[in-house]
Amino acid sequence: MTHQKRKLDAERILALVEGVWRLYAKGHEAYWLPPVVLHRNGRPVGRVRAGDSVIFCCRRGEREIQLTEAFTDPEFVPFPRERIDPLTFVPLVLYHPKFAGLPIAFPSSPVVDTLGEVVSRAGLSQLRIAEEEKFSHVTYFLDGKKGGDLPGVKTRSVPSSLDDPLASLPELTSAFSDELRRSTYDLIVMNIATGDLLGHSDRLDVKEKCAGSVDRALSDVLDAASRHGYTSFITADHGLLEEHGLPGGEVNTSHTLHPVPFIVVTPSGEAVPLVPSGSLADVAPTVLSALGLPTPEAMAGRNLVLDRSFRVGRALLVVLDGWGLPEEGHIDPIARGKTPTWDWLVGLPMARLEASGAAVGLLPGTKGNSESGHLAIGAGRAVPQDELQIQAAIDNGTYARTEAFQKAFADASRSGGAVHLLALLSRSSSHGSIEYALELVRHASAVGSSPVFLHVITDGRSSRSDHVPDELLRLGDLLGGIGAGEVVTLIGRGFALDRGRDYEGKTRVAYRALVDGTGVRADAD
Repeated sequence: MTHQKRKLDAERILALVEGVWRLYAKGHEAYWLPPVVLHRNGRPVGRVRAGDSVIFCCRRGEREIQLTEAFTDPEFVPFPRERIDPLTFVPLVLYHPKFAGLPIAFPSSPVVDTLGEVVSRAGLSQLRIAEEEKFSHVTYFLDGKKGGDLPGVKTRSVPSSLDDPLASLPELTSAFSDELRRSTYDLIVMNIATGDLLGHSDRLDVKEKCAGSVDRALSDVLDAASRHGYTSFITADHGLLEEHGLPGGEVNTSHTLHPVPFIVVTPSGEAVPLVPSGSLADVAPTVLSALGLPTPEAMAGRNLVLDRSFRVGRALLVVLDGWGLPEEGHIDPIARGKTPTWDWLVGLPMARLEASGAAVGLLPGTKGNSESGHLAIGAGRAVPQDELQIQAAIDNGTYARTEAFQKAFADASRSGGAVHLLALLSRSSSHGSIEYALELVRHASAVGSSPVFLHVITDGRSSRSDHVPDELLRLGDLLGGIGAGEVVTLIGRGFALDRGRDYEGKTRVAYRALVDGTGVRADAD
């Protein structure tokens, strides 16, 4: 690579960084970063056009559905857009069964005999309830990443208030009470999302207030459940809110490796002795046993209740999202908050459940997340996560040679188009790693492929908002060393990876930035 090209590349990255700082000065943060679009000679660079290929280098699923639909659904209606045709669109993994006809880079094996399926086959009724941000977790992920409705299952969601996550709690508890007044269910699965939404904050007072608010909501839920004859099973999908960091040390804003609780509360308040430890894979077998249903062979978990004759008439499974068990000596916002209900619960028999790493199908030492947590809860076993397959392919050198990736490069070359990589600017997010895109850029450099444009999604969850400029500069250096690839778009995860069905207000913003270049101009002439 010539010195002149390295100099130009550096100038373009600096133009994007400058755009980020301008937005920060106006009060924006990485998660909600409006699009920053590279311009050259007064025009946006690297927009998605007919004849191009797009590779979505994110891996979880529920956050990628809306933007994938906008590019691939011929009958898409949430907002007006002219369909790009031809366009080769490659999802990294199967985000939803509706995308099965697309070239999936890393397809996953189906998960069978989930908690919901066993209960449904027994002819029992179910309710799944959550706010929009976590609705897919008590449906799609809990049911083994299946999109179809199970017989006997009713779903209910309430709007998420991402600007003020505490505002959704009263609506959620009110909806829950309303359902109990209207109907009787054999199994209710409920997600309380606030601990995860606010646990990423770097402010201790925000986390303490969050813990208190979740505690009050949990009190209302447990009281209503007991009045209607439900036995409550309380757990979490991963740790987060319990960890603010060491005194005087760096503030923690990401998920943890900590175990999560499992507690049983009967309508009469009697103590239910439990085994002292286990994993999230044990939740489904425990609930099934309590309902008097057999555990299928596919479930590897065990019953956590010591009394094997323990039975319930109705069961409520509450998932406190991001509510882990603390590490001694660390600052615990839950313990510092006003949490009388939680203080009472920890005096009951409790099982400490592993919710990270291999226990939930992740790489050893990997922090837990909502996807792997709910999958393990519903499946009754550790479901191997997509990242295992992806990392193995990177390690053995076959990643870029995956058939779907090869198709994307070949189709773009054949039509004289470009390859676009949508990638998360992070190395520690459960939604993906920038390394997924870099591996493809290295491949492009080696084979002399079509132009490669990177559309970078800023995180603001697993990494701090103020780290984005440095991460971007680092990415620019890496691309310069590879000799291929150009970053042409930055956009916050809140827009590009919306899962709250706000197609008009969020997904459209991302789509127009990628296609039309609508966004903050970053001029690099």
